[in-house]
Amino acid sequence: MIEIEARLDELKALGLSRRTRLVSGPQGPHVVLDGKPVVLLCSNNYLGLADHPRVRTAAAEAAMRWGVGAGASRLVSGTMTIHRRLEERLAAFEGRETALLFGSGYLANAGVVAALARPGDVVFSDALNHASIIDGCRLSRAEVFIYHHRDVEHLAWGIAQSERRGALIVTDSVFSMDGDVAPLEQIVELAERHQIRVVVDEAHATGTLGPGGRGALAEAGLEDQVDVIVGTLGKALGSYGAYVACDRAMSKYLVNAARTFIFSTALPPPATAGALAALEILEEEPRRVQKLATNAAALRTELEREGFDLQGSRTQIMPVVVGDAALAMRICESALSHGVFAQAIRPPTVPAGTSRLRLAVMASHRADELAGAARTIAQVARAAGFEPRDAPRTILADTGEFTEIAAGAGHEHLWGDRDEAMPAGLFDAESEDATRPFDYEAPAPVARAA
Repeated sequence: MIEIEARLDELKALGLSRRTRLVSGPQGPHVVLDGKPVVLLCSNNYLGLADHPRVRTAAAEAAMRWGVGAGASRLVSGTMTIHRRLEERLAAFEGRETALLFGSGYLANAGVVAALARPGDVVFSDALNHASIIDGCRLSRAEVFIYHHRDVEHLAWGIAQSERRGALIVTDSVFSMDGDVAPLEQIVELAERHQIRVVVDEAHATGTLGPGGRGALAEAGLEDQVDVIVGTLGKALGSYGAYVACDRAMSKYLVNAARTFIFSTALPPPATAGALAALEILEEEPRRVQKLATNAAALRTELEREGFDLQGSRTQIMPVVVGDAALAMRICESALSHGVFAQAIRPPTVPAGTSRLRLAVMASHRADELAGAARTIAQVARAAGFEPRDAPRTILADTGEFTEIAAGAGHEHLWGDRDEAMPAGLFDAESEDATRPFDYEAPAPVARAA
């Protein structure tokens, strides 16, 4: 049995204790946080649509017409006309035959991965994929090969070791804590060569990258060359929920096989209608995507001028990596006291030793306030003892040997030597500590190839 108070004390001592913060009023470039006005630099409301008048009105009218809740799962009585209307518009937006709504991005990723892989299969997953993908791997009970972040050579090596059991390559397109983009062209080429399905989570790319905000796959001209596109309604589209875009056969299969779809209540009509209105605005006003890119470039320039290394980010997400969890919290709290809300992100959300401020830009920010925020963050970082220009660049270790690491709870093994024989347990070795409390972002309970 977990000793709750002892575990809370342990988290506090490690600098990993968390609490909620209270935002008063709508999500926007400025909010009142715990009673104090601040510039908001950690919201995923990238296009500023969460409080757009048309989106609000659509949600309110939907509540009056269809009610507040759907009342049942999609396969019972929960599929309503507003759901079908949004699915049709999302399919057209993504250029796919059909789209299928899920209750959240977490449910979509977990359900799709678990439905497309089974025991005995191998899933190939990027080391920095979102927790929902990791948990989908766990639910599938497939064997999991976790390749170095964005490392196509390591992915190819893993596929070669899998003895033709590869079922699925799954990756974020834009990585939520780093802001960099997956090497999608090379991944698709590998998948085609080895006849492996590909699932791409476009959560942080939908509405932010590509022509008309149609994502990183569209930017690369690959939107029709992957099996499943996962998109979200809760970030750039300002609402809640998620969808998968795919062909009709895949959609029919997921309706019958994705447990997170089958056993979840359908999206509330107001959220569905709000997302539909936001999608219409995005299609009518693609300049919002360009404004987001302009703002992101402005903040990136100012942060780099202050000496911060942004780890290769080219999107609206920018990591200010400081390393130590307690230091990240001190900088976060100090920035808050100066009117800038840039959330500290610590393990297990990010690897040990890479705690950071995760900055997220909105199209609705002003250039001058972004420049001021960059200066504020630099000033409070230096006051806390962190000099951006002296910080070593963070590189994920590639030791080329079998070893153990302490990723929050020291629960996993790594294997990364491509020149030695593959250990028997590369894909299926169990770890008794893999499900330790608070280790919720760890990979599936199998040996991790690093």
